[in-house]
Amino acid sequence: VAENTSVVGSAVVLLNNLSQMLKDAIASGDPAELAALAATLDSNSNALAAAVAANTLPAPAPDILPGTPDTQPA
Repeated sequence: VAENTSVVGSAVVLLNNLSQMLKDAIASGDPAELAALAATLDSNSNALAAAVAANTLPAPAPDILPGTPDTQPA
């Protein structure tokens, strides 16, 4: 439960920070700042996706009984 609460809290902080970064980039009126923010978000998104993939267990193999049609050679 504590770990879940910590993760939720971290997600809230992340979203609040992203919101502020986007507001700041828009307020600056600088297209380069918006492009830099987009590049940062892309990079962070890729890193997060890689971390999730690396720490996700593969799906278990289906239970197939020996001798069933699914296990016979074609």
